[in-house]
Amino acid sequence: MATYDITAYGAIGDGVTNDAPAIQAAINACALGGGGTVLVPSGSTFCTGSIELRSHVELHVERGAVLAGSADPAAYTSRLEVGALSAGVVDPENDLALMLITARGATDIAITGAGTIDGAGRHFIDEDLGTIYRCPNQRPFTVFLIDCTHVTMRDIRLQDAALWCVRLTGCENVLIHGITIDTDLRFPNADGIDLDRCRRVRISDCEISSGDDGISLKTCEEFPDLGITSDVVITNCTIESTSSAVVVGVDATSDIRDVVVSNCVIRSSHRGLAVNLGQQGSFSNILFTDCVVETRHFDRGWWGHGEPIYVNVGAWHDTVGRLRNVRFRNILARSENGAYIAADAAGLIEGVLLEGVRIELDRWSRWPGGEYDRRPTTNGPEIYAHPTAGIYIDTASDVTLRNCEVVWSANPDNFGHAVEAVDVDGLVIEGLRGRSAHPDRLAPVLVRDRAPDEVRFPIEVKA
Repeated sequence: MATYDITAYGAIGDGVTNDAPAIQAAINACALGGGGTVLVPSGSTFCTGSIELRSHVELHVERGAVLAGSADPAAYTSRLEVGALSAGVVDPENDLALMLITARGATDIAITGAGTIDGAGRHFIDEDLGTIYRCPNQRPFTVFLIDCTHVTMRDIRLQDAALWCVRLTGCENVLIHGITIDTDLRFPNADGIDLDRCRRVRISDCEISSGDDGISLKTCEEFPDLGITSDVVITNCTIESTSSAVVVGVDATSDIRDVVVSNCVIRSSHRGLAVNLGQQGSFSNILFTDCVVETRHFDRGWWGHGEPIYVNVGAWHDTVGRLRNVRFRNILARSENGAYIAADAAGLIEGVLLEGVRIELDRWSRWPGGEYDRRPTTNGPEIYAHPTAGIYIDTASDVTLRNCEVVWSANPDNFGHAVEAVDVDGLVIEGLRGRSAHPDRLAPVLVRDRAPDEVRFPIEVKA
């Protein structure tokens, strides 16, 4: 395989000069030669604006090399109108988003190597508010690939993202393996990996620390012709997030289906495993299995409120789709809030199973509890006060809790029932272990408005 060293095309590597023209020349030469490897050699920091990959090109950043995004917005010549910073809706009044590494319509492309890609986030901060930054609307995606096939990302380290770090839109047959994403946890909208209208994707063995969602599946408004998101496997990852560690949604104007998340460890996140449907798309066949989750309360500037498991269907704008067939199996959680399953209206959620889920409720942060967070929503309150249940279900049908366990390691006044269900049609509880946080005055299970079709006793109550 031919190798094209960017220094042979004029890249200086002094960390100041914009080496984008030299890097792009190497990429173009590689593509014209039938493909190969564009080498970013070790020992230097190569400052760059936008570069665009071509078909059959592997961008290889050697161990000890840094490919660093420019601090100058003018260096980003690849730009796009997106809804990432305007509530999921494309607004022509917004500044165009910037792109550091991009490709469109390419096939057989790769980003590899043990070196570092720096997204230049620190250069796009207006103010440090303590727990979150205030940032300009115009900032760069670190990697943004559009309508590409046979995409590989392997072993690379990505740091200091200013916006979604890795965004793939309309891509098919994707492998992301062994990458590290390390973003400032105060940086809003700096998601780790966003899969938008992608199909046949495998994400494995990644380490992600991100200021916003760790891994997010979407069907954004920008490219309605690029289809749905489906056939996604996420496994063996460790994730920390100031918002949701893994979330299906919330930007979803088309369907998302056939998703498996397994063998992941989530630590110190605001939400853990989430399905959050807020737009016209519908979700189905989503499985979370064999995960360890730790979630805590944090500042309200970030969506989430310590839920280890979160399933919500609520209109972000005018209309919302439906959710069918979601499973959570073999989940061990320690959290400051309980599992939350809720919808705006009957018929929006059907077929949710929690099996072998253990939730240990505790308190260790200084942020207030006794609240549920419904964001994003335009229907009713975003955050409302309510006693914390181990598992809370509001307005859903065909919900099964099988061999679940709720343990209380703290008992503040705003901790409540092990299970609380409101307007649930077709609730089955089998083999529940646990009690309420205050057994002297609260039953382990509270069902209101509708009696469950079937509650299989005995429910084992352990002190």
